[in-house]
Amino acid sequence: MTPVADADARRRHRLGLALALLSVLLLVAALAAGSDGWSPRALQALLAGPDATLIVGRIRAPRALGAWLVGALLGLAGAIAQGLFRNPLADPYLLGSASGASLGVVMLLAGASLAGSAIGVEAAGLLARGGIVVVAFVGAWCGIALTLALSRGARETTRLLLAGVVVGVLLSAVSDLITSAAPDALRGKQAFLLGNTGYLGWQSCAALAAGLVVALPIAWRLARGLDALTLGEDTARSLGLALGPVRMALVATLALATGLAVSQAGLVAFVGLVAPHLVRRQAPAPHGYTLVASTAAGGCLLLAADILARCMIAPQELPVGVLTAVLGGIYLLWLLHRRRIA
Repeated sequence: MTPVADADARRRHRLGLALALLSVLLLVAALAAGSDGWSPRALQALLAGPDATLIVGRIRAPRALGAWLVGALLGLAGAIAQGLFRNPLADPYLLGSASGASLGVVMLLAGASLAGSAIGVEAAGLLARGGIVVVAFVGAWCGIALTLALSRGARETTRLLLAGVVVGVLLSAVSDLITSAAPDALRGKQAFLLGNTGYLGWQSCAALAAGLVVALPIAWRLARGLDALTLGEDTARSLGLALGPVRMALVATLALATGLAVSQAGLVAFVGLVAPHLVRRQAPAPHGYTLVASTAAGGCLLLAADILARCMIAPQELPVGVLTAVLGGIYLLWLLHRRRIA
C-alpha cells in the first residue's frame, strides 16, 4: 500500500470511529432533551422517578432513535442521488418524491376536511392523522413512478433529472390548487413541509429500521456500479455494466429510503445533500464506503438538529426541517465562499 493510500485508509477509519461514537453520544444526549431544554440532572432525576417508562421509554427514546434513522435514510438517499447523477448538488427529492408526498398529504387533509361535516370533525381528524404516513409514502413512490414514466425508464440520467424537475413543479402546482379550494389543508401541509420528529414512536422506528436494513445492503451491492459511472457511461459499458438495470435498482433504493423518511418525518431539508459532502471532504473514498458513512453522518446531523430544535427556545420547539435548512444553507454558503477565495 502506498503512503497516500495508507493515509486515506487511516482517515476513513478515523471518520468511521468518530461517526459511531458521535451517534452513541447524541442518542444519549437526546434522552436529556425535554420541555425544559437540555438537562442531564433532570434526566437523572426522571430516571429515578415513576414516570421514567412513559417519558423516556415511550417518548424521548423512540424520538431520538427515529430521528437518527430518518437522517440515516436521507443520508443514504443523498449519496445514491449524487453518485447516480454525478452531481454533488443532487438531493433525495430530485425525482419528485417530495412533491408527490406533499400532494398525497394535501389530498388526505382536504378529504378529511370535507368529510368532517359528515362524520364529525374529531373522527375526520383521527382519520387524517392515521393516514398521513401511508399517503405520504404512497405519494412519494407515485411521484418517482411518474418521473420514470416521463423519462421512459432510467436509461438516460439527464432525461431522468429533467423529468424529476417537471414532475416536482407539476405536483406542487396541483397541491397548491387543492389548498386554494380547501384552505383548511394548508396548515397541515405547512407542518408537513417543515418537518417534524415529534410523532416518531417505536412503530415508526421499526418501519425505518426495516427500510434501512433493506436499502443499505442493496446500495452496497450497487456501489461498484456508481464507481463505474464516475468514469463515464462509455467506460462503464466497456466494463460490462448494464446501465439500465443498475440505474433502475438505484432509483428503487433511493425511492424506498426517501419515501420512508418523508412519510415518517415530513420534508427535512439539506440532510441528504450535506451528509455526503461532509463525508467526501473528510475521507474521499469509493462509493461503498461513502454510502455507509453518509448513512451514519445523516443520522448524526438530523439527531443533532433535533436536539437543538427542542432546546433552543424551550419549552417551545423549532421545526427541525427549518433548522436543518438554515444550518445546511449556511454550510453551503461557507463552502462557496471558501472556493471563491481559493
